[in-house]
Amino acid sequence: MLLPTETSWVILAGGQASRMGGQDKGLITLNQKPLIAHVIERLSPQTPRILINANRNQETYRQFGPVFSDQFKDFPGPMGGIHAGLNHAETDWVGFVPCDSPQVNTDLVARFCQAVQPDSDILVAHDGDHQQPVFTLYHKRVLPKLTAFLERGDRKIILLYNECNTSYVDFSDSPQCFVNLNTPEELANFGTLES
Repeated sequence: MLLPTETSWVILAGGQASRMGGQDKGLITLNQKPLIAHVIERLSPQTPRILINANRNQETYRQFGPVFSDQFKDFPGPMGGIHAGLNHAETDWVGFVPCDSPQVNTDLVARFCQAVQPDSDILVAHDGDHQQPVFTLYHKRVLPKLTAFLERGDRKIILLYNECNTSYVDFSDSPQCFVNLNTPEELANFGTLES
């Protein structure tokens, strides 16, 4: 079985946040703390290695951990961050979570690790209704396929999944893990975080 200590985890904070009025989502405050701080609080007891993918405000993000930016300059979305994360992480297995989901499961890393099979390439969280492609764990062997995928201009993640040995991790018992705050309205309505 893959051990959590054998993984690195990347917080994806590299997006343009157009629905949040262009504000950097990871740095927006919820309960007096930036959103990324909530994610780190949930993630840091689970893994010894947390990295941050950010394309702006990198100095601010550095107070939370090592920071790197996308290598593809045209904002290919989360796939650009996943590509950069696979390049930067030192472990063979690299996990990803978004910066705007403050209720990441406290057993997220363990669930992913337990689901890894010898031939696994990509594992993706599933909430019972939908796949959650920014909650994911990749083996570094996917990197050449992902590079070619992005160089072709592909953005449909399912095309990459079909090229790899992709499986799904069941989170149907905890859909709150995937609550993300994309707009000022969602942030305002979120209220006080549940523990």
